Amino acid sequence: MEREVTGDCGLSPCPPTLEHIVKWLAEQSLSKPPAVHEIKLQERMVRVEEELRHQRELIKTILEQMDKRFDAVDKRFETMQSEMPRRFEDLPRRIDRFMFWSFTITLTVGSFVVAALKLLL
Repeated sequence: MEREVTGDCGLSPCPPTLEHIVKWLAEQSLSKPPAVHEIKLQERMVRVEEELRHQRELIKTILEQMDKRFDAVDKRFETMQSEMPRRFEDLPRRIDRFMFWSFTITLTVGSFVVAALKLLL
């Protein structure tokens, strides 16, 4: 029962096999899905559309929250800019106070070192 290989039946399917495949595909009607499959597809499309609507609403709320946060940051910058002149006016007084305390501490430590050296020597 050996089958004779002719020039028509090389690597491509033989014409009888090809005809059988075409007939089987036509019977299965793969181009038109069954009604149950269509209903499932419609249900899935509805679910996808609902989820997209939900995602759109989430994005809107996130954008509104971001706008509120940006407004809060803008207000914070405005208050900082209004306080800046007062802070610069207070700066010389703070530097003077720092200089006074550092000079006092330096003189106190220096006098203790001199007194300790006089007592030990």
